Amino acid sequence: MKILVTGAAGFIGFHLVEKLVSLGHSVVGIDNINDYYNVNLKYARLFHLGIEQEKIIYGKKVESKSTSGYSFIKLDITDREELFKLFTQERFDYVCNFAAQAGVRYSLENPYAYIDSNIFGFLNILQACKLTPVKHLVFASSSSVYGANKKTPFAVTDFTDNPVSIYAATKKSNELMAHTYSYLFNIPCTGLRFFTVYGAWGRPDMAYYKFAVAIMNNEPIEVYNYGNMLRDFTYIDDVISGIVSAIQNIPHDSPAPFALYNLGNNQPEKLEQFIQVLEKALGHTAKKVYREIQPGDVPETMADIELTQKALGWEPKTRIDEGLKLFADWFLLHGLKF
Repeated sequence: MKILVTGAAGFIGFHLVEKLVSLGHSVVGIDNINDYYNVNLKYARLFHLGIEQEKIIYGKKVESKSTSGYSFIKLDITDREELFKLFTQERFDYVCNFAAQAGVRYSLENPYAYIDSNIFGFLNILQACKLTPVKHLVFASSSSVYGANKKTPFAVTDFTDNPVSIYAATKKSNELMAHTYSYLFNIPCTGLRFFTVYGAWGRPDMAYYKFAVAIMNNEPIEVYNYGNMLRDFTYIDDVISGIVSAIQNIPHDSPAPFALYNLGNNQPEKLEQFIQVLEKALGHTAKKVYREIQPGDVPETMADIELTQKALGWEPKTRIDEGLKLFADWFLLHGLKF
């Protein structure tokens, strides 16, 4: 199968590329390598899969020097002309769209970046899948779509019309846009609502990574909502196995071949406890400064994964102590560089 992975220099996209090529698929990755966080981490992920930074030129394909079946193109999904040209040239069987402007808090500062990438960019992906038909489009949504929902655990059938951040609103919009294209043009689409993904090669803007940096530099960490946050932390390897299962399970519903699934651990951890496990994994103690909850944040996330279990045969397997130990092992070798 020939598979396009957008956001291929990002956290989830990088791991997905690595998994797909290990399964023998032909993979093309694209990413605009923006500077939302340290681009050196993005280039390091690419280099880990054999893509040399000095060979990267916008719009030009770079073949991996070490990973058979993988090539990379620096490309922005908002670049409609170049994106359509790519689809026409490559004729992908499957598309996995994980390119997006990420981060709840940054959406308060720069909402336009979210509209550009997550709305206009995603529209370009949908149009490309319409003009050059694919067997299945799998795209990233987020647990943020549950917003001010008071019911837990969060189920995909729950009401999701109360987003509390622009980021969440764009992800909800992606689901609606994909359903529309699925209905109108018979494009099989699957949206995946991720719940606080963490692990090696992770994003430096996420709390667990920022905690690790501060702890190792003997600096205070800011603990929001006075530590009373509950998060359904989900290890990256479990998320990748869920994505692969989703790719293989093409929806065939009529009149819209469309599906949504939660990918979460189904065992939320209190933030205070999470920090204690991270301290143990790093072998250092955190200095904590307690703060009120930030605008756009929600106090609790928890995934109802019954539908995912039944439809995809998926189960999260990684306990929080195992996952944070794996992250800490990577971080102590590499993480402070970024």
